[in-house]
Amino acid sequence: MLMSCIKKAVPLLAGLWSLGALAGTYNLVIGEQPLEIDGQAKTAMTINGGIPGPTLRFKEGEDVTINVTNNLDVDSSIHWHGLLLPYTQDGVPGISYPGIRPGETFTYRFPIVQAGTYWYHSHSGFQEQEGVYGAIAIEPAKREPFRYDREYVVMLSDWSAETGEQIFSNLKGQSDYYNYSQQTLGGFLDDVKRNGFTATLRDRLDWGSMRMMPTDIADVSGYSFLVNGKSTDDNWTGLFEPGERVRLRFINGSAMTYFDVRIPGLKMTVVQADGNNVQPVSVDEFRIAVAETYDVIVQPKHERAFSVLAESVDRSGFARGTLAPRDGMKLALPDLRERPLLTMADMSMASMGGMDHGSMDHSAMGHASAQPQAMDHAAMGHAPAQPQAMDHAAMGHAPAQPQAMDHSAMGHAPAQPQAMDHSAMGHAPAQPQAMDHSTMAGMTETDADYASGSGLAPSAANGGKFLAYGDLKAMTPYADYRAPDREIELRLTGNMERYFWSINGTKFSDAEPIRLTYGERVRLRFVNDTMMMHPMHLHGMWQQLDKGNGRFNPLKHVVNVAPNTTLTVDVPVDALGEWAFHCHLMYHMASGMFRKVIVEPPATSAAQM
Repeated sequence: MLMSCIKKAVPLLAGLWSLGALAGTYNLVIGEQPLEIDGQAKTAMTINGGIPGPTLRFKEGEDVTINVTNNLDVDSSIHWHGLLLPYTQDGVPGISYPGIRPGETFTYRFPIVQAGTYWYHSHSGFQEQEGVYGAIAIEPAKREPFRYDREYVVMLSDWSAETGEQIFSNLKGQSDYYNYSQQTLGGFLDDVKRNGFTATLRDRLDWGSMRMMPTDIADVSGYSFLVNGKSTDDNWTGLFEPGERVRLRFINGSAMTYFDVRIPGLKMTVVQADGNNVQPVSVDEFRIAVAETYDVIVQPKHERAFSVLAESVDRSGFARGTLAPRDGMKLALPDLRERPLLTMADMSMASMGGMDHGSMDHSAMGHASAQPQAMDHAAMGHAPAQPQAMDHAAMGHAPAQPQAMDHSAMGHAPAQPQAMDHSAMGHAPAQPQAMDHSTMAGMTETDADYASGSGLAPSAANGGKFLAYGDLKAMTPYADYRAPDREIELRLTGNMERYFWSINGTKFSDAEPIRLTYGERVRLRFVNDTMMMHPMHLHGMWQQLDKGNGRFNPLKHVVNVAPNTTLTVDVPVDALGEWAFHCHLMYHMASGMFRKVIVEPPATSAAQM
């Protein structure tokens, strides 16, 4: 028995030593090594020799020191996604700090002021796609409001044998490069039989005029999908004893992939969203946007295996793990469900707003000059020849290594399109909870989560319960819930044909920073003028998702904005400094859907300093 305990303890102690010899001190090393997944080999980027990097376990209230050494031959960085910390420790090159040079070590120091499930990743170029990411689990200072017997991190990610630079170059050269479900003559004839020749031809012409196809669900296909770095065949396994309550910390660490998650045979009780406790809600399935986290509790009562299925939203594959009483158990994979298709309902407003579908002449339709925020600045010659090589800190000076992309602001901007202040025009509502947040297409708040009625609307297996944002209610009411002081409208815009993504029609390199004042409460109104989902991430501060639950509206660090919908959040501005704000789809962020946010002290305080 003693020897058995020692054998179990040795790997644990070795893992702790690799992180740090002192309590509260952790050591991470970013490097490279050959890796083969699903028969495809490449030189991958790793943290402490693995993909993902080690799970960092902190405790609320402790002060941590994290030494990050860069053994790559290009600059790197680590961003602590969702953590509340001083902006100088946030890890975004060009905004928070210069980044970490090859061969150098940067020491992060910050207090842990929260609990829950978060993650960390590189914010340099496409290194996150290459393997520079890992999980964070923070133990609360007080007892949690739910029970569990054991827990596992379930980190979902997408993996390609191509480099991030290759993928981005392919998208810029041909935006449908990865669309492996192109429409065919056979499909046209099938639609003619079903819908008639005239209706089918009209549908094809409508899509053709927008340089799009109904199968434009995901920008990138062909990925292998991983659970904790393991492919479907490798079958990550979490063990349980029948009757135990098992906590699963789901993290979507993908570059581009949304997943619909289910565990056939088990109900999942959602207890946390983006690290914050929510009132428990029992579901059969949930959609996890890129960079979101959800904690669920399951209770398998039978001594058999259960598949943890994360199905990509374009139905191109599974990330699969297994819960089982013994190692080596697994079930056969089910068939992929039917691939969703976009409909003209999805495009009804996007085609008339900020989505520039190529050569379509919006000015002839009367949609151009009235909406400067929807202008296509690329058509005016402002798009760089190689956006992936842009140095966002130096106003267009490309670094020698594009993968070391620096995401700071450039300060070249139109007047203030991205920071349209509606409060000055009397649009700030007196009571935020009473505000009508229906979408442009007239959808309800719950419908707007997933563009209901379209191909993107999810349907849970066997007609079960699918989680909607409206189901998320904070466990405790927010203490300083009040009407916003002002509103900023952010239109999510783009040009699919040239693969150009922006906010208010302006790419990051041409945009002024968004300026906020410490202590104010600002409403952000996201209007998605595109046919793509966009997971919008604000660094350093919470976004309080407005779903009509007042003080119980949940706090999130990422919110998913569905196609052709409007979504509102309130931001308690409580963190001085300079912060990144962007779509967390990696190639959308790289092509311009990014802003710098500057939080300044109140004018009276500044004058006294």
